[in-house]
Amino acid sequence: MKYIMFEDFSGQPVPFIFPQRVDHADMREQLPYTRVLSAGYVIMENNEFTCYGSSPELQASAQPEDADIMRRKFSRRDL
Repeated sequence: MKYIMFEDFSGQPVPFIFPQRVDHADMREQLPYTRVLSAGYVIMENNEFTCYGSSPELQASAQPEDADIMRRKFSRRDL
């Protein structure tokens, strides 16, 4: 899967995960957030996220904290 990490309107990182066949640039055009924090590829193995690679068209790459951000977003409930 691919992902783009955006900064949301409150300044928090928010990941968007999407199929590999969709280009990073095409997905970027569909989302309202202005700032891309990182982008690349993500896999989940043994209940752990691993982020790697980059998106040359967005001039962004995977960052060390991305996997932890995704883990937190998937493990907590925003009520």
